[in-house]
Amino acid sequence: MYYDIIKTLHLVSVISWMVGLLYLPRLFVYHHDTKCESQTDKTFLIMEYRLLKIIMKPAMVLTYIFGFLLVYDNSYIVSEVYFILKLIFVVFLSIFHFYLSILYKNFKKGYRFKSSNFYRKINEVPTVLMILIISLVIIKPNFQL
Repeated sequence: MYYDIIKTLHLVSVISWMVGLLYLPRLFVYHHDTKCESQTDKTFLIMEYRLLKIIMKPAMVLTYIFGFLLVYDNSYIVSEVYFILKLIFVVFLSIFHFYLSILYKNFKKGYRFKSSNFYRKINEVPTVLMILIISLVIIKPNFQL
């Protein structure tokens, strides 16, 4: 039962984190088209800040905590190739999360270095990684080394 509770909390954390990773670049698309220092610009900054600090960051931390607890209960899994690949993709998601934080800070400074098309394109990064991670976890391919 303990394992199932931790697994449930892990999945809820992952879903919360993914929602932010998918929504924040979309906010950037719309934010890019606003005038700096306008009321709309300030509103987007507040929305982005709250999404990053109140939802995404705690969800990412909880995802890692519950994930480590699951691995602790199933230590044999770290020798599975599919699981190592999954971890690599999760690290990429984390790097993407930190990159989004940098982009937010650029908006906060009034920088508009990227195009709105750029933000539309990077919005696909977490989707692709999520598909790969879920596929690895569900299918558990038996890679031969």
